[in-house]
Amino acid sequence: MLVNNIPYKTYLAESEIPNAWYNLRADMKVKPAPLLNPGTGKPLTADELTPIFCEELVKQELDNDTPYFPIPKEILDFYKMYRPSPLVRAYCLEKVLDTPARIYYKFEGNNTSGSHKLNSAIAQAYYAKQQGLKGVTTETGAGQWGTALSMACAYLGLDCKVFMVKVSYEQKPFRREVMRTYGASVTPSPSMETEVGKKILAEHPGTTGSLGCAISEAVEVAVKNPGYRYVLGSVLNQVLLHQSIIGLEAKAAFDKIGVRPDIIIGCAGGGSNLGGLIAPFMGEKLRGEADYRIIAVEPASCPSFTRGKFAYDFCDTGMICPLAKMYTLGSSFIPSPNHAGGSEGILPAPESSHAIRAAIDEALKCKESGEQKDILFGLTGTGYFDLKAYEQFNDGVMTDYIPTDEDLAKGFAGLPKIDA
Repeated sequence: MLVNNIPYKTYLAESEIPNAWYNLRADMKVKPAPLLNPGTGKPLTADELTPIFCEELVKQELDNDTPYFPIPKEILDFYKMYRPSPLVRAYCLEKVLDTPARIYYKFEGNNTSGSHKLNSAIAQAYYAKQQGLKGVTTETGAGQWGTALSMACAYLGLDCKVFMVKVSYEQKPFRREVMRTYGASVTPSPSMETEVGKKILAEHPGTTGSLGCAISEAVEVAVKNPGYRYVLGSVLNQVLLHQSIIGLEAKAAFDKIGVRPDIIIGCAGGGSNLGGLIAPFMGEKLRGEADYRIIAVEPASCPSFTRGKFAYDFCDTGMICPLAKMYTLGSSFIPSPNHAGGSEGILPAPESSHAIRAAIDEALKCKESGEQKDILFGLTGTGYFDLKAYEQFNDGVMTDYIPTDEDLAKGFAGLPKIDA
C-alpha cells in the first residue's frame, strides 16, 4: 500500500514500533486554520513562536505538507521501554453485553506515567535537550501530562516546572508526588508566583482553577526565564504528530490479524489521544482508500464539541497565548470540579470512561440489530491515581453538573473579535 507514494510498510520497524510519526495534515485538502498573533490578528511566524516553543517543535507545528517525520533514535530507544502498547480484545466486556460486536481497545497505560501522554513528553523533552535548554514549563489538569513530562525530564536531565490545576492538585496528591519524586516543582494554579496568576485570583477569588489558568502561568514563566521553553500536552499539531504512534501501531496490529475496524472511538478533551488514535485511519478516509465511523466523546460538563462555538479564541485564561480556531466554550470558562469515573481487569482513567461508555452503546446497538461490527476505542491510561474520584462515586457523593445555556453564554461573550 502506498501513502503519498511512499510504501507504508517501510515505516514499520522490525520491532513493530513505527519509526516515523504520521502528519495527518499532509492528507488534508483543507488545512487547519493557522495560529494567530493576538495583537495583529495575522498568522504567527516561526520567529514569533521560537521564544515560546523549541525550534524543532515549531517546525513540526507549522508543517502542513510533510507526511512523515522520522523518530530520532534516542526517542525510539525510550519508546522500547513500553511500546508497542497492546491492542486487546475485550472478551469479558463482550460477554457481559451479550453482543455480536467484537470490541478492541488500544491500552496506553503500560508505562510508569500511566497514560499516553509519555509519547509526546519524551519527544518534546528531547528536542529541548537537543537545543541546549535548561528546562521546560508546563501545565497539567488531572496530572497525567505533568507526570509524563516530569519522567521524561528526569530521564534527560532537564528542569521541569509544572503548574497543576488547583482542584486536581488537592484531589490527586499521588500524581503530584510522582512529579515531585521525578524532580519536578509542582505549583497549584492559579498561584501568586506569576503576574497572570495574581490577576486571575483577584478577579476570581476562591477559584478551583482551569487548564487555561495553568497555561497562562506556565507560558509567563517560560518567557521570563532564559533557557526555558513552554511545552504542551495536547491541542497543538506537534502533539498530535507524536501521538500518531498510537494509531499507527493499532492499524499495524489490525492488519496483522486481518481486521478492519468499523467504528473508532476516542475520548476528546484537548484531542491528542483521539487524534493520535484515528490519524492513520482518517488518512485513509481522506485519500478515499477506506471508510470508518469515527466517534469523539466528551463529558457533558465541558461540552466543547457539542455545545461550543467554532471560532478563534485564546488558548489560555490570561489571554497571553496565540489565538487558535477551535470548538470553544470561551477562554474564561471554568468547568465544575467534578469527575467522571469508569472491565477487563483494568481500572481505567476517568477520562477513558467516556470512550468506554460509547463503545458499550455501540455494542448494544449491534445486539439489537444482530450486526457483527468491529469496534476500537482508546483506553488512554490507568485510574490508579484517580481513586479519590472512584471513592466519591462509590459513596454516592460525586457531583454531576451540566452547564446551562446561561453559563456558556458568559464564556462566549469573551470571544475575541477576529475577522479571519
